[in-house]
Amino acid sequence: MKLTTHVLDTASGRPASGLRLVLTRLSDGAILADRRTNADGRIDGPLLEGPQSAPGPYELAFHVAEYFRAAGVALADPPFIDVVPIRFAMAENAHYHVPLLVSPWAFSTYRGS
Repeated sequence: MKLTTHVLDTASGRPASGLRLVLTRLSDGAILADRRTNADGRIDGPLLEGPQSAPGPYELAFHVAEYFRAAGVALADPPFIDVVPIRFAMAENAHYHVPLLVSPWAFSTYRGS
């Protein structure tokens, strides 16, 4: 199994560079990755691959308010969207790609390729 992601800032029409995300295995609460996206809105290398990947439920938490504040976007206090948690499960030996499309007011995801 392999897990990748990328984040697109739909408000600016660009990749979301420098956005923090945290990957947690829900079965035991273990934090498996705490990283930031690169200039292309991606993580350098897979978030999960090989022996540490296993079938089961996971959560990717995208820290979007922190990203938008750093980009100079004026947000309410508290912001409408702060952290976007995406809970999903991996059940087969495959490549799972979980992208996030985000603005300060909306988000969308899907199982990509």
